[in-house]
Amino acid sequence: MSAGRPLTKAERKAFNRAKHEQKIKQDLIAQHGNELGQFYYWLRVTNMRGTQAYRDGSTEFIREAALALYDVYSRHFG
Repeated sequence: MSAGRPLTKAERKAFNRAKHEQKIKQDLIAQHGNELGQFYYWLRVTNMRGTQAYRDGSTEFIREAALALYDVYSRHFG
């Protein structure tokens, strides 16, 4: 965690956020199984990052995420 010193406010915020994301991932895996839980977590992260990219006016991330989802779909159903 820290090297003998208290965490700064920014470090503490990042640490708490990482713990929260880890708990969400573990909950999804426990609820849906390993593969589907991992996929749902990845989809959640992609949704958050896509929303941020959209707000920033960047469509490149959204295009890449759509192509990656299409690749997953075509591997399993195409």
